[in-house]
Amino acid sequence: MANHASAKKRIRRNERRTLINKTRVSRIRTFIKKVELAITAGNAKEAKEALQQAQPELYRGISKGIIHKNAAARKMSRLSSRIKALG
Repeated sequence: MANHASAKKRIRRNERRTLINKTRVSRIRTFIKKVELAITAGNAKEAKEALQQAQPELYRGISKGIIHKNAAARKMSRLSSRIKALG
């Protein structure tokens, strides 16, 4: 348990940040899931639109420090190549 006031404050702040980061990660996963559902359904147009909506969310995750930029680039690349394969 924390003994100093600054340590107690840090614990409170970490709890708040953890909650915020969890919601951001969940939001990103939801957008990616929409793209993947459209891909599995075979709907290229819908998948492309979903990818365009997911892209800013991924980049926002990069800027907030939730996702590494290479991980986000890898996800975008793999999703776009799967959409391209649909035709």
